[in-house]
Amino acid sequence: MLAEVCFLIGKFVGPETEADFLEDLAAGSYGSVVGLGIADLRRMSELVRQYADFPLGGCDASVVAVAERYGLKQIATLDRRHFTAIRPRHVVAFELLPNKL
Repeated sequence: MLAEVCFLIGKFVGPETEADFLEDLAAGSYGSVVGLGIADLRRMSELVRQYADFPLGGCDASVVAVAERYGLKQIATLDRRHFTAIRPRHVVAFELLPNKL
C-alpha cells in the first residue's frame, strides 16, 4: 500500500511532495507503518529528495533504506536503471540479482 501511495504522489504531484509525505509518515501523522521504522522512512525521504531529478520513488527508496539497515549488498530486481545509479551508504554499489538477464 505504501509503495502505491508513493508512486501515485510522485507521478501526479512530484518528488518534493512525496518526500514530505514520507516525513509526515515518519512523524506519525497518518498512524504507524508495519515493517518500516522511523529511520527507514526518513532515509526514504532523503533518497527521494536526493534523486528527485531521476526520479527515484518511495518504493525503490524503501528497498535501499532496508538494505542499508540490514547491511545487505545484494538486491533482487529487474530495475537496473534505478539500482545501478543509487549510491548506498554502506557499500559502493549494490550487486543486482539475477546477475544475467
